Amino acid sequence: MARQVHLYQWPGPAARSYAPELELYMVNVSTVLGIRASLLALAVLLFIPAGRAQTVINLSGRYECVQVKQREVVTACSAAPLILKNDGHFELRGWEGSYLVNGEWVELSDSLLKARARIAPGHKIVLRYYGKNGYVEMIYERRVAELGKTALS
Repeated sequence: MARQVHLYQWPGPAARSYAPELELYMVNVSTVLGIRASLLALAVLLFIPAGRAQTVINLSGRYECVQVKQREVVTACSAAPLILKNDGHFELRGWEGSYLVNGEWVELSDSLLKARARIAPGHKIVLRYYGKNGYVEMIYERRVAELGKTALS
């Protein structure tokens, strides 16, 4: 006489001895689920693009303003330098706060103001903002060789 197994009851060894086809069914289900899980993992690895590893860029140093563009007119700049310190703080024309490098941007902020400057090739930082005379673009450049220095420091 066969023993009945309830749906809510997990078949233990006693149930398998009375219904060996139930054990075979469980193996087939686990095999199918294992194959589906493997296929899902493979699809995730193949179709989700790998994220780029971000490299830590040390931008600390003194950046001199070399060019100002305002109302499509480009002129030489004599503004105060942008100083990025090793500890994550900056100074710019009396404005002090902290900075964070985020991809190709340098985010400058204090408790009230925030600004983003783009990192450009050639040790340059391009700061764009709206001043009282309209859109202004300032290009700051770090000099590689200053007073006998030959390396970035």
